[in-house]
Amino acid sequence: MADIKLTLACEDYDRTRALRDGSVKPDGIEINYLALPVEEIFWRMLRYQEFDVAELSLGAFLVAAARGHRPFIAIPVFPSRTFRHRCIFINTASGITKAEDLKGKRVGVPEYTMTAAVWLRGLLQHEYGVLPQEIVWFQGGEEEPGRKDRVDFDLPPGIRLEVIAHNRTLNEMIESGEIDVLMSPRMPSCFRRGSPRVRRLFPDFKRVEMDYFRRTRIFPVMHGIAMRMDLHEKHPWVAQSLFKAFSEAKDRCFQEIYDTNVLRRSLPWEAAEYEETTELMGPDYWPYGFAANRHELETLHSYLLEQGLIKQKLDLEKLFAPSTLEAFKI
Repeated sequence: MADIKLTLACEDYDRTRALRDGSVKPDGIEINYLALPVEEIFWRMLRYQEFDVAELSLGAFLVAAARGHRPFIAIPVFPSRTFRHRCIFINTASGITKAEDLKGKRVGVPEYTMTAAVWLRGLLQHEYGVLPQEIVWFQGGEEEPGRKDRVDFDLPPGIRLEVIAHNRTLNEMIESGEIDVLMSPRMPSCFRRGSPRVRRLFPDFKRVEMDYFRRTRIFPVMHGIAMRMDLHEKHPWVAQSLFKAFSEAKDRCFQEIYDTNVLRRSLPWEAAEYEETTELMGPDYWPYGFAANRHELETLHSYLLEQGLIKQKLDLEKLFAPSTLEAFKI
């Protein structure tokens, strides 16, 4: 029987590159790997289900599922995860010197429901005592006007959220001081070019993030992999085949990271960074699989409930392909 042909939309990560270049091939599948920006992938997959398999925002996936919109089933592969302390930018004239100062401030987010914003609101509430209701939220495009939500949601009670003017961007507004804070996965262009009006809330973000991990054991998950439900119903074996291939691609990547024969990335102290990371987080610090990520997934789920973006508890395991929740043993 010939391999089935599937289109996978995913960013170009080192941990997925073996799938893109074909050096890792899923059993029974010929992959057409589209390396696209995540914002484009999410929009096209959530709005139009254009791809067979795609990287997907976990926050958006859970919000949609809670509203009964379930055209996808997830595979417990998490190609994007990151700490978010580094993603809070402040206007230097705002008077903000610490996280607690965000109470009463004007805070911009590209999308209120985006996973990064959910994690950051949870962080602010549980680490620094700043509730979402104590902030005035502004939503809109960071670098381009007119950004819209990828998923429908009901604004939770007590939340003040304004959509910025159709011809404005959050990047302009943080630099001008029209908003005090910008929370975004992408560094605003004004910060990248060195504007003296914008800085990080946590300049020493690496130290702060490492301390956060020591205390919580959380390495926040951002994106998962989702496949169309109609594909899963027709070919249920595909989920396990993809899970195995993603896992193999990741294993190859991490073996290469610690191969110090040559520097494949332009970072002089990459080996030292790897050793520091594994000393803190353990050798498999980027795990795949549901059980290994249950703590992070349940924390994200609890934040969505707490923030009013989902109304009832979800059975998280049932959102993942059953065959990926356990493995055979020899």
